[in-house]
Amino acid sequence: MAVRRALTPYALITPTVLLLACFLVFPVGSVVYYALQHHVVNEPYDDAFVGLDNFRRMFGDEQFWHSLAFSAKWVCAEVALQLLLGLVLALIVNETFLGRAMARAMVFSPWAVSGVLTTSIWMLLYNPATGVFHYLAQLGIGDAATSVLGNPDTVFSAAVVAELWRGVPFFAILILADLQSVPKELYEAASMDGAGRWRSFRHVTLPHLRDAIVLATLLRSVWEFNNVDLLYTLTNGGPAGATTSLPLYVAQLARKSYDFGYGSALTTAAFVILLFCSVLYLRLSKFGTEK
Repeated sequence: MAVRRALTPYALITPTVLLLACFLVFPVGSVVYYALQHHVVNEPYDDAFVGLDNFRRMFGDEQFWHSLAFSAKWVCAEVALQLLLGLVLALIVNETFLGRAMARAMVFSPWAVSGVLTTSIWMLLYNPATGVFHYLAQLGIGDAATSVLGNPDTVFSAAVVAELWRGVPFFAILILADLQSVPKELYEAASMDGAGRWRSFRHVTLPHLRDAIVLATLLRSVWEFNNVDLLYTLTNGGPAGATTSLPLYVAQLARKSYDFGYGSALTTAAFVILLFCSVLYLRLSKFGTEK
């Protein structure tokens, strides 16, 4: 009886462990395995174990460094702006006013839209013949032939704005949920001590939101680093590779050259970079510690 009681918890979690092994451990192990192989699909006769050669190849690959730099720039711009705008929106819809429920629905609705559909919406808006710049030109503002997606100087900003529309609600939802749990007694105590709205926000609201902000920024950073759907359908990495992120570069390698070995090595490198940055960020932010 004692043995059965001791083994029961393990029996209950066994199905979950097996599912994780099938859908997480096995795929990760496969990527690491192929990263150590020369594996080009249309050259099966040349498959061989190459050790760390694929990783050494990265250091001389200019496109790898360019895509890694773009991914870092993309993550920093997106996460910072999404956090700022999401915090502002959460504070606004947390107030009591007429039509608050409708305002919340409007703020949160873009989060329910898929990346491909988001791209379709913004491609119509950016279309130089029928989009918003066409109508601005009719009002004497700008050039009717403006193509923000075809200009290397404007394509990054255009892609950032499109992703902001979809990403800001994520921060707004998480921050608003945490705002609901701030005890009103804290604001009352701060008011009695003479604190105004800004000091109450700085010393009461922000410390309470710290863990929610840290978690949201970490999750969003990982998701934005791995962003493929919007960049692929909006710019396909162009023009002239100006918006090619590291995951998009890996996808292009698989689709065009079928070099799964080198693509797996790039994916492994991206995993290690994300893991290191995530652990460092959690350590520096002291996530989960006393506020």
